[in-house]
Amino acid sequence: MADVLRILEDTAIGILLLLVVYVPLERAFPARKQRFFRREFVTDIGFLLGSYLLFTGLVTLALRHVAIISHAQLGDAPWRQALATLPIWVLLPVSLMLGDLAIYWFHRACHHYEFLWRFHRVHHTTVDLDWLAAHREHPLDGLCTQFFLNLPAIVIGLPFHAIGGVIVFRGIWAIFIHSNVALPLGPLRVLFGAPDLHHWHHANVEKTAHNFANLAPYWDVLFGTYHRPPSPETYPLGVPDGQPESYVKHLVRPLTGPAARVWGMRLQRGARNSVAASSSGAGRSQVAEAARTVADH
Repeated sequence: MADVLRILEDTAIGILLLLVVYVPLERAFPARKQRFFRREFVTDIGFLLGSYLLFTGLVTLALRHVAIISHAQLGDAPWRQALATLPIWVLLPVSLMLGDLAIYWFHRACHHYEFLWRFHRVHHTTVDLDWLAAHREHPLDGLCTQFFLNLPAIVIGLPFHAIGGVIVFRGIWAIFIHSNVALPLGPLRVLFGAPDLHHWHHANVEKTAHNFANLAPYWDVLFGTYHRPPSPETYPLGVPDGQPESYVKHLVRPLTGPAARVWGMRLQRGARNSVAASSSGAGRSQVAEAARTVADH
């Protein structure tokens, strides 16, 4: 019961802080004229509460498990032990840069492959961008996104508490670039994507082909997908076939259909094989030792 109350308290504090920061910011520097209680407001409240009350904790547990496995398999590698001697202020920017590179290509794949798009599409269905719309994300899409964002940091052996700090920083920036804010970053726009840059990624077009980087726009510049015209934000947002849907329908729709059933059977077979492989004595001892090491961090 105490854990439930703590989660509720943390959620309430987090939402209050978002309101205190972003409501005045969006009123002072609006990118578009829109009401606070805009279209599909209740739907995005569902995504917000689902994220804070349930899915964020599950993603954290999943990443911790990945870190345990990574340490069990790579902990004794000479290159990883060499990286462990580097100061944290060197490892942090390296992990951020590699995480952005990984998520750039995963994000681009989400717009290319139908199975990935059916989940990522949920995020693009919003027709009004603001701090709240940033939370509209299918939990499976969010899990994969966090996996690719943080995999480089996990592989190079960044302490788990430092990875947590990176996740918080990325989360704050993700909310900022979705917010209804027209606030130029000046010279910092080379290192960090601004809201006006990411808003173009949400334009209602047949196929999105630009601005895939999560944090650093230089990857889009390097791979030829940078798109930032000087025109005002009067273009429509969303997806061409978008229709207003409830929170539950957004969660269920990507899981239905022939393609989802085929992939579901493949995932079940993969899970059974993984369980069988990890049931060996050697596998259990390696994972147990790694779990103790990660917990120490």
